[in-house]
Amino acid sequence: MTRAPGQAAPVDETTLPAQGRDWAPLLMIPLLGLASAPFIGSPSSWLTLTVAGLAMGMIIFIAASGLTLIFGLMDVLNFGHGVFISLGAFVAAALLAPMRDWTGSSNLILNFAAVLIAMLVAMGVAGALGVVFEKFLIRPVYGQHLKQILVTMGGLVIGQELIKLIWGPDAIALELPVGLRGAVLFGDAAIEKYRLFAVTVGLIVLASMLLVLHRTKVGLLVRAGVEDREMVESLGYRVRRLFVGVFVAGSALAGLGGVLWGLYQQNVYAQMGAQLNVLIFIVIIIGGLGSTTGSFIGALLVGLVANYTGFLVPKLALFSNITLMVVILLWRPRGLYPVTKR
Repeated sequence: MTRAPGQAAPVDETTLPAQGRDWAPLLMIPLLGLASAPFIGSPSSWLTLTVAGLAMGMIIFIAASGLTLIFGLMDVLNFGHGVFISLGAFVAAALLAPMRDWTGSSNLILNFAAVLIAMLVAMGVAGALGVVFEKFLIRPVYGQHLKQILVTMGGLVIGQELIKLIWGPDAIALELPVGLRGAVLFGDAAIEKYRLFAVTVGLIVLASMLLVLHRTKVGLLVRAGVEDREMVESLGYRVRRLFVGVFVAGSALAGLGGVLWGLYQQNVYAQMGAQLNVLIFIVIIIGGLGSTTGSFIGALLVGLVANYTGFLVPKLALFSNITLMVVILLWRPRGLYPVTKR
C-alpha cells in the first residue's frame, strides 16, 4: 500500500519488543525464605513459620487491598480505614455467637457456611458505612490530602467510640469453628488449618481484584475516569457513582479483613483496626502507593519477616517491619511497583 508524502510509516506492533517484566520484587519472597532457613535450623519449624507468615501476610493484604484500591484509583488518603476493619470484626463476632450450633458442629459445610455468612454480612455493613463515610467526610475534601488525613482520623476516633458504645469497651472472644481448629501434619511440621484457609481467601481476593480491574468494563471505566474524567463523562458515564462504588468496595474489603484478623487473634476490640492500620500503611508504602500487586508482595514480606524475626530475635520483632520498609525504600524509593504519575 502506498502512502502520501510526509505521512508517517505505519507501526507494525508485532515487531515491537515485549516490555520486560520486573520479577525482582516477587523473587524477594522465596529468597527471604531460603535465606532464613539456615538460621532457623529445623525444616519443620521453618515450614511452620513460613506458612504462618504467609497467612498473616494474606490477612494484612486483604485489609490493605481496600485502602490500596481507594488511594490507587481515587487518590484518597483514608486514615479512617481502621474503623471498617474493627466494624467487620465486631459484626462477625455478633453473628457467630448465636451460630454456635453451626460453628461447633463436626460438619465442615456448616462451619464454612457460618464463616461465609459472617464474611458477607460484615462486608455489607462495612460497605454501607463506606457510603456514609464517603458522602459526609471524603467528598468535601477530594484532592486535599492534608484535610483528608485530618478528617478521616477524626472519623476513625468517632467510629471507635461508637463501636465501644454498641459493643462495650472490653474485648470479645471470637472462636474459630471446629473445622478450622487444629493443624494438618506435613511430616514433622504442624500447619494450622486456619492459616491455610486465610492463604486461600487471600489468593481469591487478589485474583478477583486483578480480574475486575483489568478484565472487565467496570475496571476499565474506573481506570479511565482516573486518567481523564471529562472524557469518560462525555461518553455518558457517571464517574462520581463509579468512585463511590470503589470506596464501598474498599470499605467492604476492609470489613472482610477485620473478620479474618479477628479470627486470627480469636478476639476483637475497638482499637484493633487502628493498630492494624500501622501495618497496612507500611505495606502500601513498601508496595508502591496504589499498586495492588506491590501491596500483595509487601504484605507477604511483612508477614514473613515478622514471624522469622519473632522466632529468631523476639526483642526485635516490633521493629522488623519498619526495618524492612527502610531497606526496601533505600533500594526503591517509590516502592516495589510504583504507580505511574504518582
